[in-house]
Amino acid sequence: QVQLVESGGGLVEAGGSLRLSCAASGRTFSRPPMGWFRQAPGKEREFVAAINWSGGSTLYADSVKGRFTISRDNAKNTVYLQMNSLKPEDTAVYYCAAALRSGLLSRLRGNYDYWGQGTQVTVSS
Repeated sequence: QVQLVESGGGLVEAGGSLRLSCAASGRTFSRPPMGWFRQAPGKEREFVAAINWSGGSTLYADSVKGRFTISRDNAKNTVYLQMNSLKPEDTAVYYCAAALRSGLLSRLRGNYDYWGQGTQVTVSS
């Protein structure tokens, strides 16, 4: 079992920055791949970024590449999503997720089996 708690969301103007954090507890010693997803009102939950256990491999959605950076601090059991040059279309609830069972670094929601409760990010124009 892994428990995930996101924080750091809020309201920011277009062009601004936010850093989201995801604190993990429970079976964190297995160092699963971690991902960030987001869901805007009326839309499907979509992949944003993912990182492997060491932090040496990352994946990004094309829509955020060059603006967002995913990182992790295994000593703190925390994953971060640094979001720069935010746009109104980045407005969504952001969720972190752990791929504990599959152990795969993936863009696919089905590979992630533990999810946080989400944190709201709102970007005003």
